[in-house]
Amino acid sequence: MADMNRAYTGESHGSVGSYGIGFVLSIILTGAAFGLVMEPVLPHVATLLAIAGLAAVQVFVHLFFFLHMNGSSEQRWNVTAFAFAVLTVAILIVGSLWIMHNISENMMPGVAKSHMPAEM
Repeated sequence: MADMNRAYTGESHGSVGSYGIGFVLSIILTGAAFGLVMEPVLPHVATLLAIAGLAAVQVFVHLFFFLHMNGSSEQRWNVTAFAFAVLTVAILIVGSLWIMHNISENMMPGVAKSHMPAEM
C-alpha cells in the first residue's frame, strides 16, 4: 500500500523557460503561416507546401516543449504509443483517399471524364 501513495518521481514536467521557448516558437510559426496567407509572395502550391511544413514543425514544437516527448527512457512508452497513433491515422487517411479515388475512377468512368473542366 505504501508504494501506491508515493508521488511520481519521473522526469520533470518542464520549467517556465522551456514553456516560454515553446510558446515563442509557436507564436513565430503561427505568425509565419499567417503572413504567408495574408501576403501572397509565393505561388499557391508553394504557399500550401510552406504552410504544411510550418504545421509539421509546430507539431514537433508542441510535442517536445509542451508534452515533453523525447527519447529518454521514461518517455519510451509515450513515444511508442504516439508513433502507433500517427501510423494508424496515416493508414486511415491514405486508405480513405485511395478508396475514394478508386470509387471515383471506377463507378462511372465514361461520365466522370466527360463532365471534367478543360483546365484540369
